Formats: sequence, structure tokens, C-alpha cells
Amino acid sequence: MEIVSGNQQVEEFLQKLDHPFKTEIEEVRKIILSMEKGLSEHVKWNAPSFYLHNDDRVTFNLHGNGFFRLVLHRGAKAKETVNLKPHFEDVPKGFMVWAANDRATIKLTDLKDVEAKRELLKEVVGRWVDVT
Repeated sequence: MEIVSGNQQVEEFLQKLDHPFKTEIEEVRKIILSMEKGLSEHVKWNAPSFYLHNDDRVTFNLHGNGFFRLVLHRGAKAKETVNLKPHFEDVPKGFMVWAANDRATIKLTDLKDVEAKRELLKEVVGRWVDVT
């Protein structure tokens, strides 16, 4: 049985993906991979996910009508709760939606939206990786 790298898993997943925002998803993936934060990728929860030290940090949520999301989290297993909100107080209101003190989402709608949010996306995802 052939071992498939995480990167190869994601490439194959995206080749087969039938999604109205496939182009946008691929662009956001490129943005995250270009950040040089030591992130690796694989497919988790039926979507591309980025991890560091075997803990997922950023996972696509492809279930939306007219949008998709990035979920910022600290892995699938429960950990001691920490409040990460203070690290993001300077982020424009509404850019991140907090689901818990240590989990947030970023909503993206189309290529124009991805381009408009490109720099803030890099800043926020980079900071998320640093503080988690």
C-alpha cells in the first residue's frame, strides 16, 4: 500500500473537489502555504487542514451556502481551555467569529473577498499559529 503525503492527499482532494468556490479555496491554500510557519497539510473532516507538531490549527469548512470558512482551532482533542481573544483585539470587528475562547472562524465569499482579506488573513493565521 502506497503511503500518500499530506500534501499529495490535499492535491488529490482538490482535483476531485466539486465546489462553487474551488478557485477561492485553492487561493487561500496558497496564501497559507506561502507563510513559512512550518505548517504541514492533510485532509481532515473532509477538507484541507493545516497542522503544526501533529495538532491541526487551521481547517477549511466547505459547508456553506455562498461562502466557505477557515476554522482556527487547537486540534481535535480537548485541551485545557485558554482565552486567545486578547491576542486578536486589534483585528477588525467581524473578521473573526469566536465559537469559543480558543476557536474562531473566518468567512470568505469570493475571489474579490479573498484578495481584499489576503494580508489580514496572513497576519491572523500567522498569529494564530504563533499563540497556539
